[in-house]
Amino acid sequence: MVTPLTPPPTEHRIARQVRERFVDALDGLIIELMGRIQGQLAQLAQGGAKGTSLSEMQLALEASASFQRERQAWVAAVRQGWREALNAPRGAGGSLASQKASLGLVDDEIVERKIVASRMGSAVLEAAGAEFNNLRLRIQYLDRTSDLTPRDVLRPEVFAQQLIKAWTGCGLTRPMWALVHLPVQAEMVTRMVAAYQHANAALVEHGVMAEIDLKSLVRRTDGGAAVTGPGAPPEGAWGAAPRGQAGGRTPPAPAATRFDAPMTTASAYGAVADPPEVRASALARAAQETRMLTAATPMARVRQRAQGVLGQLRRLMSERVADFDGTTPPGPPSPQLARALTEVVTPFAVTELLDSRTGAATLPAASVDAVATRLRQRATELKTKADKPSEKAIIEIVALMFQAILAEERIPPTIRVWFARLQIPVLRLALAEPDFFASIEHPARQLIDRMGACALGFDATTITGSRLEREIKRIVQVIEQYPETGRRVYQLVLDEFKKFLGRSLTEGRSAHQMATLAQQVEQKEALAIQYTIELRRMLASLLVADEVREFLFRVWSEVLAMAAVRRGPQADETLRYKQAAADLLWAVSPKSDRAERSRVVQQLSGLLQALRAGMDTLALDPDEQDGHIKRINDAVTQAFVSRDDGLSAERLAELSRSLAGLEDVVTDDAEGDVLLDPGMIELMFGVEGDALEVIAEGGSQPSDGILRWAHELELGAWFALDFQGQVGQVQYVWRSQRGQLHLFSAGGGTSYLVQTRRMASYLQAGLLVPVEDEALTVRATREALGKLNAEPAQLLH
Repeated sequence: MVTPLTPPPTEHRIARQVRERFVDALDGLIIELMGRIQGQLAQLAQGGAKGTSLSEMQLALEASASFQRERQAWVAAVRQGWREALNAPRGAGGSLASQKASLGLVDDEIVERKIVASRMGSAVLEAAGAEFNNLRLRIQYLDRTSDLTPRDVLRPEVFAQQLIKAWTGCGLTRPMWALVHLPVQAEMVTRMVAAYQHANAALVEHGVMAEIDLKSLVRRTDGGAAVTGPGAPPEGAWGAAPRGQAGGRTPPAPAATRFDAPMTTASAYGAVADPPEVRASALARAAQETRMLTAATPMARVRQRAQGVLGQLRRLMSERVADFDGTTPPGPPSPQLARALTEVVTPFAVTELLDSRTGAATLPAASVDAVATRLRQRATELKTKADKPSEKAIIEIVALMFQAILAEERIPPTIRVWFARLQIPVLRLALAEPDFFASIEHPARQLIDRMGACALGFDATTITGSRLEREIKRIVQVIEQYPETGRRVYQLVLDEFKKFLGRSLTEGRSAHQMATLAQQVEQKEALAIQYTIELRRMLASLLVADEVREFLFRVWSEVLAMAAVRRGPQADETLRYKQAAADLLWAVSPKSDRAERSRVVQQLSGLLQALRAGMDTLALDPDEQDGHIKRINDAVTQAFVSRDDGLSAERLAELSRSLAGLEDVVTDDAEGDVLLDPGMIELMFGVEGDALEVIAEGGSQPSDGILRWAHELELGAWFALDFQGQVGQVQYVWRSQRGQLHLFSAGGGTSYLVQTRRMASYLQAGLLVPVEDEALTVRATREALGKLNAEPAQLLH
């Protein structure tokens, strides 16, 4: 194994000075970041940033208060960690043993921290460009090493790790960090790029590689292999042997500058075949790449696999069909085929296939088989009229796809027969548009996939005569009536089908009631958050006891939101509670005037009754109510002895007006989480326990990819739900306006209400599993490929 040279003392000192100055330069940034973070959180808490969600405002309020308390500790922790990073042995993390150790099990929090820091480091490297690369080469040249070690302070992710490690160490959370990530990253990019520039300038002044030419770094070993990098200094530099003479052992070059080294499979990650440390590092990078890949949404991975199936089909056709282009429209079809496709031929009607003995509308399996036989015959007839090999191939592939769809027993027979009537329209489309075989996003594919996914959970008896069956029938007939419109008609009916799902899946009495209830729950939670934010703004300049502030923010905002949803924002009860908030603020403000104190004593009983009535709407425990009342009484007593200025009549009137119109400031925000409390829902609307199941616990911590998947779920899809030890099939029937709540229906009047993050938790833990893991047309294409690979001659005959 080739080992690095030990740098001479002078070169070691220069490299050390560069690192020290670099650390000093960023040390000054830490204080600036503290102010930048505090300002960012304050801005978000006040809703000052465009696109700030309600949940982000609430989180920013908590984060701002927490950071205000912990910011000095955070600064101290970052500084200490940053200095320790400078003095840490640079070999740490670079040995083979440590690389192997890094491949072991690591706490998820540490892994997530490293991923976030890596992203920040990537942003710095992208902005620094050649400045970082040149500095790295110069430092390697001084240190006689093959590359900077993973913990070298010159690597941007090392500084980022200190920021985030200190953040979590102070009790601040990763969601809180996400609020300040971008501005911190921007500041870091600006300062670190400048620091790299200064470091390079200082090294050039010391005569260290004033000109960097990668070709000059390439040397030949005795065996003729290229050896490159700063470990191979120019002739005569710091003890380097002249060319052709024996000298010190030359260290291996960094992967980025090795030109002739034999590569392994790990070369995809920039690794070379030797030494072992480099291979271990490559494995670590490969593991991280794998982790990043798995962070993608399962929906995205399904789309990737589906696109791979279409890619296999196109390769098959390109290899076996001489005139298949696959990228441009093939032109008009053969004359005989064109005439055959324009003939209005319905190979079967659904009414022909009713059970002859019972006249039932459900289709027996034998009838579906008859449909498949007719479609196969029709495809064979069309192939005899096709002159081009590509036309024969397309006819065969479409026929095989629909044979597979007709064989899908999970879809009720009636729906499969309606799908079968789309074979000829889809064939016309496939002959005219190569994109049908290239993209899973083609509207014809999406339409069949969506209709099939919705029909999967029904049996023949429940779907017959249903709105879904009637809508599918209508769509097929529309497509048949407009054979010349191509993909436009498919896009039109696809959009109509999506709208149909949005309004039809909850049309049943029970499902509609549950969806209405859930929408009110979301509205109440959104109002409570926004009311809290607005109350904080109103009280920012008022002298109010902390206990009263907390009561207004955490209790009374809920009371106001509950009343606004149940009665209306301008209902008498709601206005009475709003006025109670103004009266409370007046009662606890300083009262130096005896007449005002007398008024407070006279009105206090009525005020406390109003407060208790409001807390009753939240079903607060009597002891908890007594605690709030005691603290309010104490605040009133304190107001009597205060010598500060109290609320003026004008300011009180202004507060009353603001409170009366509090809902005017509520924004329609599409983000945020709603916390579901089954007891609160029952209290609000009196829902029977067996009518609505609230999924408020269980699952596992979802990744970002799973959360994105939760937002991508499509209405109408069917899932297997494992809830409280019982597994059943449910359909995704409703999503709230803000996308925070979701409703699943199990039939029989039972519905399941779940918040977005909890739904993602169930998806992550495998407690909510899609019934269909592959789209209908993709599965049909895969089966067609299997048959063609088994019998290749079938494609053109």
